[in-house]
Formats: sequence, C-alpha cells, structure tokens
Amino acid sequence: MSITAHQVVALHYVLRDDAGQVLDDSAARGKPLEYLHGHANLIAGLERALAEQVVGAELEITLAPEDAYGARNEALVQRVGRGAFGSADLSPGSRFQTEGEAGPQIVTVLALEGDQVIIDTNHPLAGKTLRYSIKILAQRDATRAELAKGHPLPPGTEHKSVEDKKVL
Repeated sequence: MSITAHQVVALHYVLRDDAGQVLDDSAARGKPLEYLHGHANLIAGLERALAEQVVGAELEITLAPEDAYGARNEALVQRVGRGAFGSADLSPGSRFQTEGEAGPQIVTVLALEGDQVIIDTNHPLAGKTLRYSIKILAQRDATRAELAKGHPLPPGTEHKSVEDKKVL
C-alpha cells in the first residue's frame, strides 16, 4: 500500500546540507519521525517526494530551497534593543523560539553591539539545499482523533472524542 493523505507514516532520516554535513539524524536520537501525510506536517517538497512511496523504500531526496525552507530574506535580519530579551544570556549563535506573525519562529542572534542585538528571523535552513536519506518504516491509517488534531498522537494515548464513545 502506498502513502496517501490521512496516513501516519514512520521513517528514519538523515538530513545533510549541500556540503554533506549531517544536520539531523533520527536514528541517532533512537526514535523514528512520525508524521500525518497530507496535513503539512513536513516541508512541502519532502511530503511530495514521499507521496505514493511504500514501506521499506529507501530514498535519496534533494530539495532546493524553494521546496524546503525558502530563500533567505535579508529583510528578516533586524536590529532590536537588548531589553527585548529580558535577562536571557545572549551570544552570537544563540537561538530562541518566539511567536511571529505566522506562528512560532526561530530567532538567531547574529551579533551584539552595545545595547543592540542583531537578529535573524529566517529559518536556520532557509536558502540551503537539503539532502535527505530516508527509510520508510511503517504506515497506517490515522485515527479520527489524529485527523482532528492534524498530527500523530503518542502511542497508547487515548484521545477519543465524544462521537467515538459508546453509550451503554
């Protein structure tokens, strides 16, 4: 059976940049990635590449920036007052997650200049070509609760809606 919308898919992946440096490795963390196919749980290019694949498939996928995290936007490099960070310990390379206009975003500190902090709100992988090595481990139909939440739920967790409960 091939991967289609509304299925939970489990896979292991190694993510490398264009130079071959490993950026992430699910097997090294000891846990496969699970996602709900067709619900924007992955970057668009990766989800398109996984569509119609089958359990056991091993894939090498290269994504250009426009199919991954987009091009870098230099307008997203900004200067803000140090006070915006409260008592946080700042240094170049520090990263924080904040609420942006379109939801959560990662902020990277580029430099400290007196009472000013130069930040970059581009995604850390924006502008990069990404190379994935993937092995598809499992797939199953999503539960109604998972479809309602829009993502896989932890195994063994009962998330039944009122409609799922039987009245005795």
